[in-house]
Amino acid sequence: MTIYTVHAPPPNNDSAPDPERFVFVRDGFYFWAFVFGPVWLLMKRLWLSLLIYFAVVAVLQVGLWLTRMPPETHAVVTLLTHLLVGFEAATLRRWTLARRRWTQVGVVSGADQEAAERRFFDVWLSRKPWPSGPAEPSPPPAPSMRPTSGTSDIIGLFPEPQSRQ
Repeated sequence: MTIYTVHAPPPNNDSAPDPERFVFVRDGFYFWAFVFGPVWLLMKRLWLSLLIYFAVVAVLQVGLWLTRMPPETHAVVTLLTHLLVGFEAATLRRWTLARRRWTQVGVVSGADQEAAERRFFDVWLSRKPWPSGPAEPSPPPAPSMRPTSGTSDIIGLFPEPQSRQ
């Protein structure tokens, strides 16, 4: 089973988000982000991540060049950089969505994305409707009907001191 996080777009005029625009981000390794890192970042519109990628790669390559490392070291560092992008691709997408004020509305698992979407929307539609306006304050909790002894230092499910069980 694959795990997906579900993200809803920022609300427009206090209306419910459009389920057609929800984004499901798969957890795990992204092979195409590993093979074509900058192209994948461009296709997913992760602009800031792409700029950070170029800055990190440039600093690493200049540092390796200044220290006169052999070409094999350059290749290994480049491979490790691409491996890092492949492993962190989902995190980069979630980070970008959060920066764009998308909210994470759930986590779901499924054999593939379609099954995960079906499972998520089955549960999501059975819940109460999305709030359309400002939330009403909840009433204060009702006082407990259990008599309390003023000297009890024990909290929770433990017996009162010096009481029979």
